[in-house]
Amino acid sequence: MTPDPEDRLDALEARIAHQDATIEDLNRIVTEQWSAIDALTRHVAALRERVREMAERPTGTGDEPPPPHY
Repeated sequence: MTPDPEDRLDALEARIAHQDATIEDLNRIVTEQWSAIDALTRHVAALRERVREMAERPTGTGDEPPPPHY
């Protein structure tokens, strides 16, 4: 028994509607993840800059008085 063309068309339309919804969901998720990755990348760059600045600072007790219990 061959399927009715009208039933096949309905099944294809339902399948396409489901795929469209899936594509929209995936696009939303990718966009959210891209924003999160971008924010994290900027945060890591700022942290690297702070670490670099701290590494360039001279260390020692020249300007800093000894602690009170010393």
